[in-house]
Order: sequence, then C-alpha cells, then structure tokens
Amino acid sequence: MSTHELAGHPATEAELLDVSELLEAYQSKTPDPSEQGERVSFGTSGHRGSSLDTTFNEHHILAIAQAIAEYRAQADIDGPLFLGMDTHALSAPAHATCLEVLAAHEIEVRIAADDGVTPTPAVSHAILTYNDDHADRADGIVITPSHNPPADGGIKYNSPTGGPASPDVTSWIENRANEILENDLTDVDRIPYDEAATASTTQIYDYVAHYVGDLDDVVDMDAIRESGLSFAVDPLGGSGVDYWTAIAEEYDLPLEVLRTEVDPTFKFMTLDWDGKIRMDPSSEHAMQSLIELKDQYDVAFACDTDHDRHGIVTGSGGLMSPNHYLCAALDTLLETRNDWDDDLAVGKTVVTTSLLDRVAEKHGRDVHEVPVGFKWFVDVLIDEECCFVGEESAGASFLRRDGSVWTTDKDGIIACLLAAEMTAKTGEDPSERYEALTEDLGAPIFERKDAPATPEQKAALKSLTPDQVTQDEIAGDPIASVRTNAPGNDAPIGGLKVETENGWFVARPSGTEAIYKLYAESFKGEEHLAKLHEEAQALVNEAFEAFPKGF
Repeated sequence: MSTHELAGHPATEAELLDVSELLEAYQSKTPDPSEQGERVSFGTSGHRGSSLDTTFNEHHILAIAQAIAEYRAQADIDGPLFLGMDTHALSAPAHATCLEVLAAHEIEVRIAADDGVTPTPAVSHAILTYNDDHADRADGIVITPSHNPPADGGIKYNSPTGGPASPDVTSWIENRANEILENDLTDVDRIPYDEAATASTTQIYDYVAHYVGDLDDVVDMDAIRESGLSFAVDPLGGSGVDYWTAIAEEYDLPLEVLRTEVDPTFKFMTLDWDGKIRMDPSSEHAMQSLIELKDQYDVAFACDTDHDRHGIVTGSGGLMSPNHYLCAALDTLLETRNDWDDDLAVGKTVVTTSLLDRVAEKHGRDVHEVPVGFKWFVDVLIDEECCFVGEESAGASFLRRDGSVWTTDKDGIIACLLAAEMTAKTGEDPSERYEALTEDLGAPIFERKDAPATPEQKAALKSLTPDQVTQDEIAGDPIASVRTNAPGNDAPIGGLKVETENGWFVARPSGTEAIYKLYAESFKGEEHLAKLHEEAQALVNEAFEAFPKGF
C-alpha cells in the first residue's frame, strides 16, 4: 500500500467533511435492501457505513433498533439498556433514532447527561456493574464506527455479558433488521424524539462517576500520582474528553489533557497513510502531533473516538507498535498483580504477535488463542479465565487488581493508564520495557499486506482445510502447525494459519473489501519476513487456482 504524499500533515479545508450534507443524507437517503451493499451487515464489530453511500441511514438504525428490541423480548432480557455514542457526526442522530424506537417499546434506557457521549468501555463497565447487583439483566448499544473517518457511522450491540454480542446473536439481529428493511419499516414501533427523551423509561446515568470512581480497582493510581513523572493524553476529539479531565482531577494525577476540542470534522487530526482523516491511535501518520511532543513527557498516550483502542508514545521510542505494547503490558501485569490466580490464562487473536506467547510462557501462563474479533474474549473475561487479552489492532482489557472482571470489551483508557503505572513502578517506559523483553525472548517483526481477491477466491481461502497444505516447510523452516481453527476455542479463523519455530503467517479474506489479508511475523529478520510473505502468497495462489494481482 503506497503512502499518500500528505500523510502526517494537517487536512486542508477542501478535505474536511461537509457535516450538513452528511446529516441531510442520513434523513433523506433510503437504502435498497435488494442491493447487497445497502443492507444491514454486522462485521467483527457491528454495522458500519456512511449516509453518503446509503450504508448508514435512518432506515438502517430504525431496523436495527427494532430488531434489538425484539431480540431482547425473546431472550428475556428485562433490565435496562445502556446506550452510548461517540463524537462522529452521525452518532447523535443515530442515538436519537435508537431512543425513539427503544422508548416506544417501553425499554428502560440509560443515557449520559447532556450530549450522551460515552466511551465503549464505560458502557461495558456499566452493564457488568448492574448485572453483578441485580436479578434482571442489562445490555447495551454503542453507536460508533471506532477510528473510522468522520463521514462514517457505526452501531454495535453489547449483550448482558458486557461485551460484543456473539455471532449467533448478531446474525439474528442482522437477519431480522434486513427483513424489516424489506418490509419498508412497517414493523417498526417509534415515537417522536421529544416524547422519547422525556419518557419515564429514559433515565440519566452518570457514566463518568461510575467508571472513573472504579479505576483504582484496575490500575494503581497511587503509583502514578506519586511517581514524580509527567504524562499527557490526547483524546483525539473522542468520547473520553471529559473522562480524562475527571480522571486527572479525581486521582490528582500528573496528567495533562492536551486537547479538549470536539469537532465532527476532526480537522485537528493529521492525515492517515491514505490521505484520509482517521482517529487511529496506532498510526504514526494520524498521531503525528502527539509524536512531536514525545520529549516533553515521560509517556504520552491517545485513544480512538470511542476509546476502546490505545496508542502509546514514549520519549525513548516514539509511537509504539500495538504488538510491542501488548507484550510490555502483559509482562508488567504478570509481575505486579500478586492477587491474580496462577492458573489464569492470556488471551490473544491468531494474528497477534507470538512474542506474547513467549511472555506468557516466561510467567508460566497458558495462551488462549482465538479468531480475529474481540467478541471471542467476552466469555473468558466474564468467567475470569483470562487475566489479560489483546489483539494486534491496539485493543486490550485485563482484570481488576483482585482478579475480578473489569470490562469485557476493549478498554483503551486502562491500557493507557497502565503505561503510566508501568513507568512509575519499574522505572522503565513501555518502549524500554519492550526492548528488555526482546533481548531475552527474541525480537519479532510483523507486517500485514493486502492483495486483490474475487468473491470466489475469498470463498476458496475461507474453505481451506489443513490437509490441503502438503509442503513440509516454509521460508526455510519446518512447518510446526497448520490451522484453520483457533486452538483456544476451536472456532474457524476464516482462513489459514501456518506456524514454524521462527515465524508464522495468516491469510484471511476481508469481510467487506475485495481483498485478502496476509499477516506474517518473523523472529529472524526482514529477509525471512519477506520470504514468509512470498511463499505464503504462493501457497494461497494455489488455493485460488488462478494467480491474483500481486502486492
């Protein structure tokens, strides 16, 4: 993938979103359910799209909210529904639409005061906290397209387990929502927004106080406060702006909140690799303004728009790779959390660094490896079987200090605060911690590449079986395992993973684009990584029975 010439630079006025056009399209454009691209489609984390493309419009949200209301009824979910949203322009109208439907069904909905902006982890925390103390069951909806560009919208359903709903639940909601679209919304119950907002079932919930007040249970805030160090956070104009200010004040932290500006165009961001605005805290291009401040603080960090992802910037190393930070975080947690049971495992996805396995082995922990998608971690977190879970796209969560569940969704806030705790307690910032780990356990390099794939080729890749890989070695090393199912839960990974002692690759078709993704990691260096990619692509091409265009 080539890098745009303006990557890392501020956007010009001409490149900024026309918010009025976007909002008008949300109301005026009507999706055609006979067009596959305009149907409701729940990917790894909910339905996403843009009103300008007729993929995220009022009709979609009406259908999805109605389907969720029906699902709750048939699943006997009779507690409150916690409704949150981020700061994307489409989030507010979608939040209003959801409330109109949920209120019509007399569902008790808990929303944040004023504008209703709420981070994803705060919704998960609220669901779990409620369900821990009540016989009825709560669930939630988060309206967010995560770190996607400003024109995008998104909506996801969190089940009573607090995290992303399982595939069987999202499939039910998706199928029912599309039926509702096909029936021209005749099945939708809805009341006007003014009635919904003032209904007795619509209640204000102080997400900030509940979430921030519990943070000391999961992160050692005393250590941060007493460290004598300096920290900074950039909320990237997201849903955590007020949270960071409250955290700094509540715990009297040496933490500077660099930006409290909220603007639906996100004009303060620097352009991502492709010249688009994207609130991705793991992108060196999008994070350029924070990277430039790296020498002014011991550690600085940022979160994406719904605050479920983290980005860590250190004076010694700049912006950390998510994989690198996960390893440093896990090593620190397993050294400092003395109340965690020794039999708690470590969770990771099939495309997350194998150095995490080596860190887990160093501390005598088993690894629970699952397919891509944080939904696969929900059960092992709520059942307190894994103490830490992470994925290569900068998502992680971990247990409270006493070993009880904190959230079952990604939590970028605690991941960032852990970087401050780590530096305060160990005297090493996360980059230094990672470098020390690689001296003992090896220094992997990781790269993902994308290649074109037709629907038929994507289907061929998804249906591969291990016995179709007949070769004994790859990139000069004997093949140790070939998998199409994840070893942690035996769920299909939607592709193929091949491992050797010194590296691995995963090939997966994209669920939304005409590409397949090829992830690879090597512990032997750049040349070996290149060879892994080359031979992996050749293996995939054999499965296609026709060579696609190269990388």
